[in-house]
Amino acid sequence: MNTPSNDRRTAHDSMGEMEVPADALYGASTQRAVLNFPISGTGLPPRLIHAFGLIKKAAAETNAELGLLDPALAASIAEAAGEIAAGQHDAQFPVDVYQTGSGTSTNMNVNEVIAGRCDQLAVAVHPNDHVNLGQSSNDTFPAAIHVAAAQEIRNRLVPALESLAVALEAKSRAFHGVLKIGRTHLMDATPVSLGQEFGGWARQVRLAVTRAWKAVDALAELPLGGTAVGSGLNTHPDFAGKAIARLAEATGIPFREAENHFEAQSAKDACVEAHGQLATIAVSLHKIACDVRLLASGPRCGLGEIRLPATQPGSSIMPGKVNPVMAESVTMVAARVAGNQTTLAWCGVGGFLELNVSMPLLAACLLESISLLGNVAAAFGERCVAGIQADEKRCNELIELSLSMVTALAPRIGYDRAAAIAKESVASGRTVREICESRLDELGLRAAELAGLLDAARMSGAGG
Repeated sequence: MNTPSNDRRTAHDSMGEMEVPADALYGASTQRAVLNFPISGTGLPPRLIHAFGLIKKAAAETNAELGLLDPALAASIAEAAGEIAAGQHDAQFPVDVYQTGSGTSTNMNVNEVIAGRCDQLAVAVHPNDHVNLGQSSNDTFPAAIHVAAAQEIRNRLVPALESLAVALEAKSRAFHGVLKIGRTHLMDATPVSLGQEFGGWARQVRLAVTRAWKAVDALAELPLGGTAVGSGLNTHPDFAGKAIARLAEATGIPFREAENHFEAQSAKDACVEAHGQLATIAVSLHKIACDVRLLASGPRCGLGEIRLPATQPGSSIMPGKVNPVMAESVTMVAARVAGNQTTLAWCGVGGFLELNVSMPLLAACLLESISLLGNVAAAFGERCVAGIQADEKRCNELIELSLSMVTALAPRIGYDRAAAIAKESVASGRTVREICESRLDELGLRAAELAGLLDAARMSGAGG
């Protein structure tokens, strides 16, 4: 125990006395957790704490409505909890991510901060008897995960993805008539339009928005009301429905009571499912970012079909070098989300009998992935996609150089003769068009027919 001094005060809990910082709103239970878990130096995400504030506010108001809590106490708790939800007391939550697996330390941290704030408001409130009335860490912590994650997806991730989709769709329209060579296996294939490529990416992001909303739906069931093991011991039978209705009204998200509280508390399958959607979104963004930097590679010794906006110098030693840094940030976020997917799945299997005991880490991974994906999608759209330009001259040059142009001739002259022309193109350095123009009679083609067959716009389906 620390020696009492002017900057410390004595707090009490069921285990006895504990010295805590004099200016701390929290009490003995929180301080014990701070001392017990000096693991990472990283607390839980503020959004989780804010969600806890919403839950405690809804709980106090519901308990008052049910006649279980004095209205004056409930009002004070609701006021303090509302302040937590608004982020006014973020510095009062020092408990490490790597703590008790149920998140009890954080639940008690919230309870104590509310009680401490009520004390400042001249209302005597007990953190367990009043703030935690009708609740348990085992149902409030997972409920807070769901509330925080669903809000973050709706408020941060979905708008960022929609903005990125709009930017890609605008480029798809702008580049509709820019013809270029397609590539499969990273090798030349038949022509496409640059607009078609951007349209494919835009569709990926639109599907990512759909997947994000599926994640919200997976999180919409809340375990609140199950208390310790899912049986609802020590809570009013109407508590869960009324408190969750308040949460739905406060957030605008259609939260609902878990159909089976034993499932909702013992398993974290909904969170694993939600993060699975996030992992898919990360894969989509990674694919788009890699394609963008491939098409922009060079600018003179690579593909060079598009030009990216220059956002910063690319090298400390090579003057004038500009790198695809925005695309690289996307790929690193995708790597982090992939790691979080593995960690979160491992946390998901950390359910033993009636309780999952890996919830704090699960919460941290889930909320980090949402935040990273939302931030990087917004930055990539604004600082990269919006400024992309097409190099039409380069695109046209590469179309003519491609051996795959011969594909359009195969139905007319046969696969083997077409293959022979492709091989001759490689050996001679002449284009497919040049070889065919020199052998019109041998191939049985007219000049106009050859031009039509080798029309890149027709081949791409983008129109001529």
